[in-house]
Amino acid sequence: MQMQLKGKLSLFMFLQYFIWGSWYVSMATYLGKTLGFEGGQIGAAYGAFAIGAMISPFFVGLIADRYFASEKLLAFLGMLGGGLLFLLPSLTTFLPFYSVLIIYCATFVPMLALGNSLALHHLADPKRDFPHIKTLSAVGWIAGGLTLSFVFQGEQSAVQFYLAGAASILLGLFSLTLPHTPPMKTGKDVRIGEILGLDALALLKKPSFAIFIGCMFLICIPLYFYFVNMNMYVTELGWRYTAAKMSLAQVSDIVFLLLLPLMLKKLGYQKTIFIGILAWAARYFLLAGSVNAASLQVTFIFAAILLHGVCYDFLFIAGQLYVDEEANERMRGACQGLIAFILWGVGAFVGTMLAGKSQALHTLKAPIGDITHDWYGIWIYPAWGSVAVLIIFLIFFRDPKRKTGIPVTAGRAEESFKVS
Repeated sequence: MQMQLKGKLSLFMFLQYFIWGSWYVSMATYLGKTLGFEGGQIGAAYGAFAIGAMISPFFVGLIADRYFASEKLLAFLGMLGGGLLFLLPSLTTFLPFYSVLIIYCATFVPMLALGNSLALHHLADPKRDFPHIKTLSAVGWIAGGLTLSFVFQGEQSAVQFYLAGAASILLGLFSLTLPHTPPMKTGKDVRIGEILGLDALALLKKPSFAIFIGCMFLICIPLYFYFVNMNMYVTELGWRYTAAKMSLAQVSDIVFLLLLPLMLKKLGYQKTIFIGILAWAARYFLLAGSVNAASLQVTFIFAAILLHGVCYDFLFIAGQLYVDEEANERMRGACQGLIAFILWGVGAFVGTMLAGKSQALHTLKAPIGDITHDWYGIWIYPAWGSVAVLIIFLIFFRDPKRKTGIPVTAGRAEESFKVS
């Protein structure tokens, strides 16, 4: 039974991230090159996911956990999300597109939390099995990018939303085959502070925890310059099959997720997270250097893409494990809710908006061939911003005193949202 369950959960994770990988990477190119949206509008469109992440805790905490079985709610959200994705191609002006995208993201983000929660509830040994199942998330993201690039060649067309929409409806139907998972908090009062993770604010009295939360928020600002701008950058350079090539980031993600337990055991949190922030700085310096690198341009760009596993796993997954260890059993959920709200909600919103504004400010008045932006200017600011966060973290953060040893799997920490 457990083998059958793990197979179903793996396929669920695959489909979930196939949807995300089909449109998230390439949307900026479609909006900028096909619809002619401005940089600020593109940044706002990516910020729709952040708005969804801020809405999601209320939705899951006030409604999903109290009134609906998880598998039925996943089915409803999947099919509703598919319909909204099918609607997006017909919207070619900013405000209608943006409004529907926000509604879609508010249906998709709860699926991430609900799917993880359902898996953790039913697995016999979540610490052992959940990380293995989650690797199918990266595989799904890769498959979405490869399908969009090689089958449809659709990075600049609306086909990406049709592809994601079809996969979303399939996910919704498949969710009905998942094991029955009744609402967890039927008849219980749920406080707003519990939903938002405000109970975790007490941990901010610890200097290192406060520094960690501050640095996680600050690093989100340069972080989203990559997601908002990268696909458009390589498109302007004349790259083809951009979504497929950028999916190499998820290959890196799988490799470094498997290496993370060893790194935490050998280096501890401070050095591991330091390497994660350092990788973000290196990624942006590579991209800035690639602008005028001539023969080394492609090498620099692929190096920046392949750093993704270090950037993401050593920073965010390690960070979630740090939060998990610092919290006691009573406030563990609140702490994960707080970091999810900061990283994928407020931090993502600020980061995407600033990335879009930077793209608009660096638009060339006189394009040079297909190059319509000052890409060095776009990449160099987040590079130095990452260095500033790195310095703050290195000076003020200290490893926690070990209790029973550092966790060696990413299981519980992945209960919050993952942007990969």
